[in-house]
Amino acid sequence: MAIRQYVVRYVGGPLDGRVDTLDRLPTAPLDTVTHVHLNDGPKIVHHYDLQYAVEYGCEYRVRSAE
Repeated sequence: MAIRQYVVRYVGGPLDGRVDTLDRLPTAPLDTVTHVHLNDGPKIVHHYDLQYAVEYGCEYRVRSAE
């Protein structure tokens, strides 16, 4: 029996291209993921919003600046 992995992709922002592979579908995926980058300067925050992708799982797309 083949085990199908669940893939989470990130699109845009500093996490662009990141792929997380999970053994199974999360029971309750987060609607929004917040990425906080701390460096020598100011704190930089990006928000990623959940979108489903039937082919492989889901993807989080960086929220555009409003």
